[in-house]
Amino acid sequence: MSKPSTETFELRVMTYNIHKGFSAGNTRFVLHSMRKAMVQTEADLIFLQEIQGEHAYRERFIDDWPDIPQLQFLAGGIWPHQAYGKNAIYDAGHHGNAILSKHPIVSWENINVSGNRLASRSVLHGVIEHPKAQGPVHVVCIHFGLRAIEQRRQLGVLCERIRSHVPNDAPLIIAGDFNDWSGQAGRQVHDDFGLSDVFVTLTRRPAKTYPVWLPLLPVDRIFYRGARPTACRCLSGNPWRRLSDHAALYASFALDTGVSAGERAVEGAKTVQTRRRRRVR
Repeated sequence: MSKPSTETFELRVMTYNIHKGFSAGNTRFVLHSMRKAMVQTEADLIFLQEIQGEHAYRERFIDDWPDIPQLQFLAGGIWPHQAYGKNAIYDAGHHGNAILSKHPIVSWENINVSGNRLASRSVLHGVIEHPKAQGPVHVVCIHFGLRAIEQRRQLGVLCERIRSHVPNDAPLIIAGDFNDWSGQAGRQVHDDFGLSDVFVTLTRRPAKTYPVWLPLLPVDRIFYRGARPTACRCLSGNPWRRLSDHAALYASFALDTGVSAGERAVEGAKTVQTRRRRRVR
């Protein structure tokens, strides 16, 4: 006997290393253009790396620097729920990673895995409450280091976090700048936790995102489990190629609501009957 079909809902995600709001080579401040491009994706969840939390010098001398922190400026009423992990701290300010969400982030924790105080490397884990999901959706924003020895340690922290905090049956999306063109991270999270790269699933190869003007290296990734990928795009054309030094990645997923089509039909029939009784009275 076939299982009854379950209704699904769409979850759209994006990951983007925004280079603190500057174009490649730090030649132009383009945060306003970045926000416009991000809004046009209509993403429900955005994973950000290298977002500037505060910078006293730039706030004073860059004309169109926003009056509010970059996190709040980018969220701008579109993504009312945010989590910011402050990782790199220096005299002028700090920067780190962030998650923007259209749906409540019921809990989050940032694990700083930076090798030094000027680098922004972290595992930012959030738990999303989606009104159509049958349970929490776990999301993790990643920014790993450049050296293999550093990446192994950081990958170990990520794996331990999943083992200790993410139930085996919970939907899980991990996205960010892995700096891992060898593919070691993808192999390990697949073997240990059943996670897949959305681009490998849909296009049979990881997306190349760096440098944005001639993408050669697959450093940014979106991994998932407990969801069905429906689309993916590497955003490296215009206007993206004029913004950060990384291309952005976008993917959409279908997730189960836990309600079968039959149950929905029964509920609908009950609602109609209730309305008829009210009219009769």
